Amino acid sequence: MRLTGERLRLSRGRGLRLGRIAFYGALIAAGLAVVWMRGTGQVQPLFLPTPTPTRSALSHAQEGLAHFSTGNLAQAVKSYQQAVALAPDDVQAWFELARIQTYSSASVTTDFQRGERLTEARASADRAVAADPDSSRAHAVRALAYDWSASIQDDSEAGRRQREEFLTQAEAEAIRAQQLDPGEPLALAFYAEILADQQRYAQAADVAQQAVARDPTLMDVHRVYGTVLESNGFYRGAIEEYLEAAAITPNLTFLYLQIGVNYRRLRDVDEALFYFDKAAQINEQLDIEDPIPYMGIGRTYLQEGEFIVAARNVERALLINPSDPFIYGFLGVVYFKGRNYESAIPVLKCAVDGCTAQETGDLLCNVIELYFCEEGTEEDHGRQVVAYPLKSDSVEFYYTYGSVLTAYAGQAAYPTACQDAERVFDQLMAVYGDDPVVSEIVAEGRSICGSPGPPLLTATPSPGPSPSATP
Repeated sequence: MRLTGERLRLSRGRGLRLGRIAFYGALIAAGLAVVWMRGTGQVQPLFLPTPTPTRSALSHAQEGLAHFSTGNLAQAVKSYQQAVALAPDDVQAWFELARIQTYSSASVTTDFQRGERLTEARASADRAVAADPDSSRAHAVRALAYDWSASIQDDSEAGRRQREEFLTQAEAEAIRAQQLDPGEPLALAFYAEILADQQRYAQAADVAQQAVARDPTLMDVHRVYGTVLESNGFYRGAIEEYLEAAAITPNLTFLYLQIGVNYRRLRDVDEALFYFDKAAQINEQLDIEDPIPYMGIGRTYLQEGEFIVAARNVERALLINPSDPFIYGFLGVVYFKGRNYESAIPVLKCAVDGCTAQETGDLLCNVIELYFCEEGTEEDHGRQVVAYPLKSDSVEFYYTYGSVLTAYAGQAAYPTACQDAERVFDQLMAVYGDDPVVSEIVAEGRSICGSPGPPLLTATPSPGPSPSATP
């Protein structure tokens, strides 16, 4: 307001003054009430961002793809699970989830864990097909999930029956995928893998080559072609295909593990160790605790007769997962072949019979030299171990355990050695009685327990060669 020098005329009306006072008092009271309610959380300021930003299914799917590219399959699975939760009819999100769940099963050592993941993969693949029955890729990935599920079945009658059912379903899905789209490379690739599992090797190689020719930019087609070549004994060709797959997706550790396995078969120890170590380094960078690369390193040193170094690497794997019976079994084999019989018995017991937390704590604290714990805290460090079932990848654990028990027949330290060994031998003969190696080991063990006097440790039979099909 411009000032002119005149005196201001102020109203002296009492009613007006009292009305303004009441109005301003009400405003002040209202303001104080809002401040109090904000402090107690009853009201929030305007224009604040929402507590959790709303994300689309596509955003989660893209995040899952990024995690898969970096090699973090666990995080990739979580991202795709969030995507399908928001878009339950998204066929691509479902079959990508199934595909990654299937591949993630290669990152665990026990068939129980693999079985859980593959059950989830089959369920996701089923949802993908339900979302779009005419999607060739949905049927192709469903074939992959069922095929891998077949590969983990045991050698019992029920296991063989389940394996055939899964393979039959897998083949039907692969054929359906090709009918919907004859040029779909994933349909061809996964069909080739099924043919190899059915031991139809020539046809598998032909179909795998067709898949690579259709789209050589896909990791899956090179991985499958490598698998087919490996199953035919063409290890160098398999390595080349796995390397092609790794060039497309350079952080998938299971590719490097298979490269290492094939170099080990070629007796190229340095290259085998390089690729196993590469897998371990990728896991370390991603902060992933994975025992499998160390198992691969240990198996490679075992093949070369370096028992101490082999044991140290398998012990490192055990420290990552002290509840895994497969690792206990393999460590027991390493101890046995290194003539560390006394340590082999309790470790093999965990694999064949299972162990309590107290028993594994005693092993970790008093046998595994890489581990340290204070006296009296063994049970706190232990984990319960469930026995590993008798099957093709564990038969060596069983006959090694039986053999080393018979070595202590008649000794006070193991008063039930022969009874325990006989129980193991009965299991072996019931499933693998027709195997000449197994039957010979069992016969020799039984003869030792039946002979008078304590046997010599040097008389124990040496188990057959370690299987090298796994890392």
